[in-house]
Amino acid sequence: MLTRKQYELLMFIHERLRETGVAPSFDEMKEALDLKSKSGIHRLVTALEERGFLRRLEHRARALEVVKLPENSAQPKRSRTVTPAAAQRPAGFGIIDGGLKVPQARPAAASARRLIEVPVMGRIAAGTPIEALQNQTEALPVADFMLGSGEHYALEVTGDSMIDAGILDGDTVLIQRIDDAQSGDIVVALVDNNEATLKRLRKRGSQVALEAANPKYETRIFGPDRVKVQGRLVGLIRRY
Repeated sequence: MLTRKQYELLMFIHERLRETGVAPSFDEMKEALDLKSKSGIHRLVTALEERGFLRRLEHRARALEVVKLPENSAQPKRSRTVTPAAAQRPAGFGIIDGGLKVPQARPAAASARRLIEVPVMGRIAAGTPIEALQNQTEALPVADFMLGSGEHYALEVTGDSMIDAGILDGDTVLIQRIDDAQSGDIVVALVDNNEATLKRLRKRGSQVALEAANPKYETRIFGPDRVKVQGRLVGLIRRY
């Protein structure tokens, strides 16, 4: 027997997987169940795992599988495992959700999804910083559920400093154009108006740290006037 919150969470995850092929983030689960912290979501997910309703796949961000549904559920009992390559995508591409909020109302059928042309603005370094936001080189069609509100652009990643965050050399990142971000966001950061890099932003009092996701690279710390945020990571596309 599931508690009401366990049932609500299980059905929310099942519906999101069925409609979009992408598991909801813990923030989305927290908002959907009107909980105050993600710790409550962690406890619910663990309880559903222990009862055999959910399975978490190791070493894969946001990869959840609904193993079964309650017997009194009116929903179909089939779901699917979500891995980066399993998400709905144009032929020849693998799509990895960036883990940020995306619109909750999405068409259930993949054919009904709208493609949006996102400009590709050159290359961004996940390693030694290089110039970013160059002239548009091409336009990339992206399913609208991968994007939030506002303006977006894409950049090709070079380097390996973000590999532990699942961002590899040659990937294409989808960036929401903003000029501020929360501590912990992965951002396009312009340093000294000269060099741009893709790093995790950490706010440390009056200073700004740009943190790599690879132990080979050191965290770089700057004064706030030296770093400008040019966008926030919202998704990633990988060619296979």
